[in-house]
Amino acid sequence: MLITLHELERHRLVVARTYAPGDLDYHEAEFRQIDDLQVNAVAEHLGTEIRIRGAAKTLVEAACGRCLGQVALPLEREFDLTYRPMSTIARDEELELPPGELDVGFYEGEGIQLEDVIVEQVILAFPMKVTCKEDCRGLCPTCGADRNRETCQCPEAQADSPFAALHGQ
Repeated sequence: MLITLHELERHRLVVARTYAPGDLDYHEAEFRQIDDLQVNAVAEHLGTEIRIRGAAKTLVEAACGRCLGQVALPLEREFDLTYRPMSTIARDEELELPPGELDVGFYEGEGIQLEDVIVEQVILAFPMKVTCKEDCRGLCPTCGADRNRETCQCPEAQADSPFAALHGQ
């Protein structure tokens, strides 16, 4: 859905959309959407700027960073975004943005694709580190066994290992 400045000059746009898993391309993100993505947003114009406020909510699945087991994660994100035409900064010299304008995005052409905004917000809502549980024991570095499910017979890390201090040796 293209949100154009021309349309917003006539009236603000209220959006309530649902995107099924597979409807949006998350560009090789480390998760997959496993439930509907609910989006509620309002787009309006402020001079030559486009402001989009709203919220997105879905459920994704990702691999645990320790044991590689699959984890279902609820993602919720509220956003309040401002976009300016790219032509406002289309100069050859470098431009330093004041601190209050670091959250401003830019658009080219007639407007902004809502789906691009939503994909960006879902990716930003994804945590940097995913674990299946706080005390996940991970995989054995020797045999690869999932230490949450089984006890392997591998010896503990050697004392001359640079990681021995991490094991209390």
